[in-house]
Amino acid sequence: MENKDLEKLKYPIGKYDIPEEITDAHIAGWIENMESLPERLRKLVENLSEEQLETPYRPGGWTVRQTVHHMADSHHNSYNRFKWALTEDKPIIKPYDEKAWSDLFDAKSAPIELSLHHLSAVHAKLVYLLKGLSRYHLQRIFIHPEGNVQSPLDENIGRYAWHGNHHYGHIQNLIKKSFDREVNSQQ
Repeated sequence: MENKDLEKLKYPIGKYDIPEEITDAHIAGWIENMESLPERLRKLVENLSEEQLETPYRPGGWTVRQTVHHMADSHHNSYNRFKWALTEDKPIIKPYDEKAWSDLFDAKSAPIELSLHHLSAVHAKLVYLLKGLSRYHLQRIFIHPEGNVQSPLDENIGRYAWHGNHHYGHIQNLIKKSFDREVNSQQ
C-alpha cells in the first residue's frame, strides 16, 4: 500500500486544523456536530455483523469494535478535561495510553452497545455543559504534559468534534469499501 493511500486511511477527513480565529459559528457548529455524533454512529454500526466488527479499518489499525470503544473512552477523558479546566487553574491533565486501552480485553470483546450508550450519555452531558459556557469560560485552558501544550477549551471543542468525525470516517470508509467489494463480487 502506498504512503498516500495509507495516509488517506489514517486521516479520512484530514488532520485537525485549528482555525486562526475561532468564531461563535465554529463553536456552535462543533457543538451541534458533537450532539449528533452518538446517533449518527449508532446508525452507521447498528447492522454490522460480528465479523464486520472485527475488521480493522486499515492495515495495522483498530477493528470497528475497538474504534467504537476508543471513541467512548476518549470522549469520556475529554469530558473530564473540560471539567478540570473549568474548576482548576491551568490543570495538567493526565494523559492515557489509548493504544493500551484499545488492547484491553473489553475493547476487543465487549458489545459495542455498551460504548454507544456511554458515548450518548457523555455527549449529552458535555453538550449541555458546552452550551452554557461563556466566551470567558471557553478561553480557560488545560495543559497536556506531552510537550507542555496549553489547550484552550474552545480549541478542544473543535478537536473533539474532529476526533468523532475522524473515527466515524474510518468506519464509514470501511463499510463503503466492504460494500463495494460485496457488490462487485456478486456481479
